[in-house]
Amino acid sequence: MEQLSLFTQEVNLNAPLASRLRPQTLDDYIGQEHLVGKGKVLQNLLDKDMLCSMIFWGPPGVGKTTLARIIANKTQASFIDFSAVTSGIKEIKDVMKRAELDRMTGKSTIVFVDEIHRFNKAQQDAFLPYVEKGSIILIGATTENPSFEINSALLSRCKVFVLKALSDEDMERLLHHAMTDKRGLGNYTIHIEERLLRAIAVFANGDARTALNTLDMAVLNGRIEEDGSITVQEEVLEQCIGKKMLLYDRNGEEHYNLISALHKSMRNSDPDAAIYWLARMLEAGEDPLYVARRLIRFASEDVGIADSQALQVAVAAYQACHFNGMPECNVNLSHAVVYLSMAPKSNALYKGYEHAKVDAEKMLTEPVPLQIRNGVTSLMQELHYGEGYRYAHDTEEKLTDMKCLPDSLEGKEYYVPTEQGAEKQVKEKLERIKEWKEAAKSNETEQTFGKTIACRSRV
Repeated sequence: MEQLSLFTQEVNLNAPLASRLRPQTLDDYIGQEHLVGKGKVLQNLLDKDMLCSMIFWGPPGVGKTTLARIIANKTQASFIDFSAVTSGIKEIKDVMKRAELDRMTGKSTIVFVDEIHRFNKAQQDAFLPYVEKGSIILIGATTENPSFEINSALLSRCKVFVLKALSDEDMERLLHHAMTDKRGLGNYTIHIEERLLRAIAVFANGDARTALNTLDMAVLNGRIEEDGSITVQEEVLEQCIGKKMLLYDRNGEEHYNLISALHKSMRNSDPDAAIYWLARMLEAGEDPLYVARRLIRFASEDVGIADSQALQVAVAAYQACHFNGMPECNVNLSHAVVYLSMAPKSNALYKGYEHAKVDAEKMLTEPVPLQIRNGVTSLMQELHYGEGYRYAHDTEEKLTDMKCLPDSLEGKEYYVPTEQGAEKQVKEKLERIKEWKEAAKSNETEQTFGKTIACRSRV
């Protein structure tokens, strides 16, 4: 726990690069444009001096602590930095008493709690009365979902702001800033290729602290030239990050080549190739959540109802990536990749939607048949909404021959199941359903025809 005056901070040139370059104002702050950009919610709260207690939820190194300090600086409030790892209820109560005294003198106090999810229920409850009275403005930072990790009573009194991992472009901008700022490396002449800076940005995976510390280490171990300048070589950077320079531009051609190779290897039921391309991507610094999202798409596009469990496996792998992160989640993704590679394949869902999309785009104004409209008002009922609707659950077969497509699309087939895996049973069931509906229509036609003949004979 420490209390800081943000107006008297000195730059300690022996401190880590990330600490030396900590922004003091929002103008210097990189990232989180959705919160602190012009006209955005957090910027508006600051401009209108309507600050409230809040929770910053986001991955490590995205600027949660820095943003809290900037807010305290802008509001000229006392700033107390708490660590949930080292502080207990006694420390909390001591700080609250001090904040209460400051409030009586007209000075507000911002209490920043890093890793607030590590506080137990009793520790979190200790903040409640002071947050309610306005003795403090609580800013908690967490990498875990606050809905699960923070008491509902405390959470209901805080506004939750979601901070995102910095983009590769943000990271490169940060690294260039570090190279020129006198508080950082601006006092040195440093030679480093742009591709190496880009590699650091990708390696850091949205974590500004990791990016700056990696750059700092690479420069410290760089080659000192005769003129006193420093050259950072690829071999040095490889040693600093502990891996070969497999890194690639996530928005470039190689990115799309590799995800295509992974997708097509799974489609071709080749688990060995699929695991290799997965490793190529992950070891090159690809975001595991991106890979997981592609697996979720694949599960429905290329496996579908042939094995509906595939979608559950893919979604579970995505959640595992959230829980574990790299490198632990590599085996979770391998699990999903092998499962999807070996699953029976069907693209019936993909083809069905693409076929329906073409018709939907050409026929956007086709009316919904009256019998399946929702007649919830008397006017709608007068207009025959819902008239002729038949409730399938009221029938023994749980089926009716009621039309659900517009008249212009009657008879259209979008979902055409294959005979792969479990979809074979789906195909057989669908065929039986269609046969039943055709028989029901024929029977209805015969009954209608018979009634017409009988009516004519009576006349």
